[in-house]
Amino acid sequence: MSFPTQRPRRLRRTPTLRRLVRETSLSPDNFIYPIFVSEVVDKATPIASMPGIFNFPIPEAVTEAKRAFELGIPAVILFGTPTKKDASGSSSLKNDGIIQRAIREIKAGVPDLLVVTDVCLCEYTDHGHCGVIRDGMVKNDETLEILAAQAVSHAEAGADLVAPSDMMDGRVGRIRRALDNSGHGMTPIMAYSAKYASAFYGPFREAAGSTPQFGDRRSYQMDAANSQEALREVALDIAEGADIVMVKPALAYLDIIKEVRQKVHLPVAAYNVSGEYTMVKLAAERGIADERVLTMEILTAIKRAGADIILSYHAPQVARWLAE
Repeated sequence: MSFPTQRPRRLRRTPTLRRLVRETSLSPDNFIYPIFVSEVVDKATPIASMPGIFNFPIPEAVTEAKRAFELGIPAVILFGTPTKKDASGSSSLKNDGIIQRAIREIKAGVPDLLVVTDVCLCEYTDHGHCGVIRDGMVKNDETLEILAAQAVSHAEAGADLVAPSDMMDGRVGRIRRALDNSGHGMTPIMAYSAKYASAFYGPFREAAGSTPQFGDRRSYQMDAANSQEALREVALDIAEGADIVMVKPALAYLDIIKEVRQKVHLPVAAYNVSGEYTMVKLAAERGIADERVLTMEILTAIKRAGADIILSYHAPQVARWLAE
């Protein structure tokens, strides 16, 4: 034949036709919206490095959570900033801690919204690391006991899921046992299973006040060069009782999301992190890119790679776009 009989452009001719044959689609159901809750602010306070994102006192966090739910977003994940921090992150365990109170208030105000909680110490320690420090090193097994107690306190406050993000060895198993032994056997764990030591976390650390005061997190978060290690981490978390596994960050690790999706039969989450969000915002502000087009392209790529769940600061805006 002088010309191919197959013409792929036939199915690209109109917007409706493209929609009919689209292989990957986004829905508000795919999203978890991160919310920052703080004891050190008395009104919604803009986060300078994350345009459009705020630190909220609890009453305004409830309003923000309700707004997300009304847009069709099924879940939020909470990150807390306490008034006082110490070497062991002890405020993270308090019954009246910032996250524990926020859980209760949000569940009271929006009972059908799923409340997920970050289980880690970096937001509560005065040194900014994700665990207890001894002799200049993060001590894995000592940290596990605090993380387990933190997870139980969140479940007792009403959290629907707990999400350990610390990357300590064995933390999923220790948290699973603690939840089971305290009567919270039906509380799922969404594990940050393949969490890389990434430069994309900078804006988050400003928002949560969690920048390490010395060193870095490369002794416990993953090396960006490794992919097989990610599969080992995921397998370990599943063996220890994880119900959902996560890859973080998302955009620079689409290959990892795809490999995990092909290997496991649990829901796979991916975190479209603060640095990824801010890059889009700054590009849009400078007229370099169309925010809507670029955001939808990035999130569709994350979904196409295999993520069932996407944690994204863009979630409310995307939900509005999808409703148009």
